[in-house]
Amino acid sequence: MNIKKVGLLFLSAIILNVGTLHADEGMWMLSLIQKLNIKKMSEMGFKLSAKDIYDINNSSLKDAVLHFGGGCTAEIISKDGLVLTNHHCGYGTIQKLSTVDHDYLENGYWAMNRDEELPSKGLTVIFLDHFEDVTKAVTEAMAAATDPKAKDEALRTVSDQLSAKAVGGNKYLSGRVYSFFGDNQYYLVITKTYNDIRFVGAPPSSIGKFGADTDNWMWPRHTGDFSMFRIYADKDNNPAEFSKDNVPYQPKKFLTISLKGVKQNDPAMIIGYPGRTNRFMTSYEVKETSEITNAVTILVRGVRQDILMADMVADPKIRLQYSNKYAGSSNFWKKAIGMNETFEKLKVLDRRAAEEKTFTEWVNADPSRVQKYGKALADVKSAIEGRAKLQVNLKYYTEALGSIELTSAAVRLGPRSEGDSRGGRGGRPNFSFSPADFFKDYNAATDKKVAKAMIKLFREKVPATDLPDFYKTIDANYQGNIDAYVEAMFSQSVFVSEEKLKPALAGDKKVLENDPAFVTGKNISEAMMKYYNDLDQYRSLYAKGQKLYIAGMLEMKAGQAIYPDANSTMRMTYGKVLNYSPKDGVIYDYVTTMDGVMQKEDPKNWEFVVPARLKELYNAKDFGQYAMKDGRMPVAFLTNNDITGGNSGSPVMNRKGELIGIAFDGNWESMSSDIIFEPSLQRCINVDIRYTLFIMDKFGGAGYLLNEMKISK
Repeated sequence: MNIKKVGLLFLSAIILNVGTLHADEGMWMLSLIQKLNIKKMSEMGFKLSAKDIYDINNSSLKDAVLHFGGGCTAEIISKDGLVLTNHHCGYGTIQKLSTVDHDYLENGYWAMNRDEELPSKGLTVIFLDHFEDVTKAVTEAMAAATDPKAKDEALRTVSDQLSAKAVGGNKYLSGRVYSFFGDNQYYLVITKTYNDIRFVGAPPSSIGKFGADTDNWMWPRHTGDFSMFRIYADKDNNPAEFSKDNVPYQPKKFLTISLKGVKQNDPAMIIGYPGRTNRFMTSYEVKETSEITNAVTILVRGVRQDILMADMVADPKIRLQYSNKYAGSSNFWKKAIGMNETFEKLKVLDRRAAEEKTFTEWVNADPSRVQKYGKALADVKSAIEGRAKLQVNLKYYTEALGSIELTSAAVRLGPRSEGDSRGGRGGRPNFSFSPADFFKDYNAATDKKVAKAMIKLFREKVPATDLPDFYKTIDANYQGNIDAYVEAMFSQSVFVSEEKLKPALAGDKKVLENDPAFVTGKNISEAMMKYYNDLDQYRSLYAKGQKLYIAGMLEMKAGQAIYPDANSTMRMTYGKVLNYSPKDGVIYDYVTTMDGVMQKEDPKNWEFVVPARLKELYNAKDFGQYAMKDGRMPVAFLTNNDITGGNSGSPVMNRKGELIGIAFDGNWESMSSDIIFEPSLQRCINVDIRYTLFIMDKFGGAGYLLNEMKISK
């Protein structure tokens, strides 16, 4: 198809009749707001122009929103680079800074001056500079590529070329080409990264993670899910490595904070970095997601998490070492459970199949469409069904055997040979993976329990013909006794502790090559690589079918507003503050208060412990300027904004673009939202900014930070 015609087709599909789509659905590209969204937003009551939101020549809201730590969103809330995000987004950094004696997860932390702000090793924030449509250049560059690897290489090459041209001599900018609409469109995204980020403060986990796993993905919610950091820069306000001479970053834009609160039907918008959605997913992929991806995740992580939690409850040191690992695992584990549940309740597979039937009928009605799109769905189906067995086995590899820390670390820290795909050269260890960082958060006794359980589970679920070679060792040398094999591996390996590893790294390479954990880990990684390579035969077929299917859907729906799937680029979603009904006879209010915190309190359950100081403030009704008009203290509220993972920490803004809350979760009834948006059920759960400032000020005693903020009352 002619490239210019393709561009016009997609533009018409995206622009026409925006009003036909629910205003609360969509993760919209900021560069297209003027064409797509601003008229509808104005009708809803927003008082912003498109350039107030996105302007590449002047400061705008996009300059106050940043990509935090690679997987979350954050916003700047002061003239001195103060950053606000979720507690769970800062969780890993806070855990790394903590020790048993100074446990900032358990007890919280607030810097009382700039000197007490703690440097955060490895944490970065990324600002968006601008978007450029480069579809024509990328499509032409990739035209001659015939297989997936060639296409990947062509994309990398043209991305580097386009980035270099756009960035010019500015050493602080970088670029990357992103795919949109299933490789039918491409945009170059130019960014700037800062890496001197310092921890300013956060509440204890009893507030920041109140409700923990039980309340995760649930409403009503009472979690103070926030943390604060600060960006530092050199004297010229440019990115710089950590230095005592660095100064607080002076932002182009920071958000005004509104203490006016929210009410039902108030306009609300969110700007952030949603990670991944699959709104064009076919019924074949829904089935694969449910029966393979989610099913294996639920089973394996459930077993491992039970082991971790038992040890975390028993030992404060292990709790600190594994808190972030557990949280990262359990978040998607529970999402997978909810996703499968809503797939069934909302009949997602049937609805996708009905869409495909409509698409097929539309294609068959025109010979030219048959020629272009006639094989699209068949190719997707063939690829999904062809790769099924490989996907099942690989998922067990990644979830089960891949979760054994000892063998994974041994592969990353062990010897390399020339051409080894694991990295490193000339037999040198891979020091990009720090032994000190690994062992700080490692407990061999816990990992040994995990290893025994995972190796047994893998053997139960994977056919004998597909087991990695180390199972032969278990059978031949240990009479099939997995526990004995694991005990021997842990007792003999130098990778169980830094004390054993240091002299081994400096000594004879053969010691590392023959180490039982390294041998097992290498066996696992090589087997996994074989599965990845075997899956390549289906990548091209799937990619071709998916690209054509999405192109056909856009042509079929020309005249409707269409937005691309999330891909970790900055997006905007707009809607309103709104309650919902999860089932017949039940209506959930749009707001929660501290009354609910006290009602949920359970001193015997770590998930629902309430700090004594918080109870004192509650009993005294000492809420200051943060209380609602009726005297209650707000905690969280709902909007119908369209978000997903990666939006965590995103600013929730009112009609003027003022900060009213922080997005931190979705609700249980819409757990299939990455695939299908359900307007009547999908809600975004947000921390009320008034609760955030109340905890910082009244509970944490860090009210001095208010002096650098701009607050609207």
